[in-house]
Amino acid sequence: MKNLLIVAYYFPPSGGPGVQRVLKNVQYLPQFGWNPIVLTVSNGTFPARDESLLAKIPPNITVVRTHIYEPYDLYRTFVGEQQNKAIDVSVLTKDGSGGIKKSIAEFIRATFFIPDARIGWMFSAVKAGKQLIKEHNISAIYSSSPPYTCSLIGRALKRSTGLPWIAGLRDPWTEFLTTPKRWFLPAMIDRHLEHSVLKEADYVECAWEGIITDARRKYPELPREKFLHVPNGYDSADFPEVPKQENQRFTITYSGSLYGLRNPYTLLQALELAVKNNSIDVSKILFRIVGRVGDDVKQTLEQSILRDSIEIIPYVPHGESIAYLMKSDMLLLIVDDTKESNEIVPGKVYEYIGVMKPVLALAPNQSAVAKLLRETNAGVTIELGDVTGCVEEIVKSYALWNEKQPLYHPHVDLIQRYERRESARELANTLDKLTT
Repeated sequence: MKNLLIVAYYFPPSGGPGVQRVLKNVQYLPQFGWNPIVLTVSNGTFPARDESLLAKIPPNITVVRTHIYEPYDLYRTFVGEQQNKAIDVSVLTKDGSGGIKKSIAEFIRATFFIPDARIGWMFSAVKAGKQLIKEHNISAIYSSSPPYTCSLIGRALKRSTGLPWIAGLRDPWTEFLTTPKRWFLPAMIDRHLEHSVLKEADYVECAWEGIITDARRKYPELPREKFLHVPNGYDSADFPEVPKQENQRFTITYSGSLYGLRNPYTLLQALELAVKNNSIDVSKILFRIVGRVGDDVKQTLEQSILRDSIEIIPYVPHGESIAYLMKSDMLLLIVDDTKESNEIVPGKVYEYIGVMKPVLALAPNQSAVAKLLRETNAGVTIELGDVTGCVEEIVKSYALWNEKQPLYHPHVDLIQRYERRESARELANTLDKLTT
């Protein structure tokens, strides 16, 4: 059994989809000869907390938590928000509509927090990482980003020890939709850090193909063979026992955050039109949202004629959110309406297809998500804004549900390839290659 140092900011009790990739590696890598030792934060500011995930950490796994100097308490004070209000880096205002204070806060973030607002973790993490490498005879290092500070910690540890290092990326780095709009000097520094990480890592493990495409567009001199595509997945072991039942209302569920560019307006307009056309009975429809909803989306929902058929359930533990998916008739997926839409593959799509419920994806028809749904026959893709196409799909599915007919026929064998255990096996094989 070889020891692997894992550097990850998002780790239980942090909740959200970013946690699952690392947590599942921690659970399954020991089956393939690797013992994870986790370095994470003791006082992180997370968009969501899920204490139930702490029980998922195997009891024999070493987890070391060190202090991070978080800037978000100052940010909340500056913009006049409650100290206990969750802040998601990706939803900080970028269009100037949040007022002068938020514009100033965004400028400070874009200028001084490079590569991100977690840079204050570098001081304690590198020191603790070196100590762990000495104490535990570490054979390799794995970092999980974002935040990209984790990549810099991995780079620092590789430079000081010479150990093999895999830099894991769940999203692209510079020029991505969550990246602050930096002026030229901080943008140049950020680009330099990104390039050095991609160049110095022995392998770069990417959650979706578009990350590789983006990196090689910016740095064509980097060899393709150093980039690994290890997709996200689902873990059927996490699926709770849910008794089969027939819903009294045709239930469409969305799990996750809704805000800004991630808006269900296409589905809402389609449902409203179908109700007005008498194609569906409004009393037999339920649109359920499980997760955080931004004020802009809440306003849209409250103004809808369907507001009495909309249910918002605040963030719940991971197992409960899966149970809601399993008790649904259709699952809604929304890919952010940005220039990266064709390439983005949200991690939740694998959990969606894993529970064997039909997926309605609002995404480009030629996108990576559309390709995945076609490959597995797990659902359909409607272009964001295509209300007519969405109406047709909803009415067709509603009619099948009303007649108690199956809504779809998934390729189960292809879906099962995306079990999290297989992703851990792939990572272990790469680590073996690096250390043998």
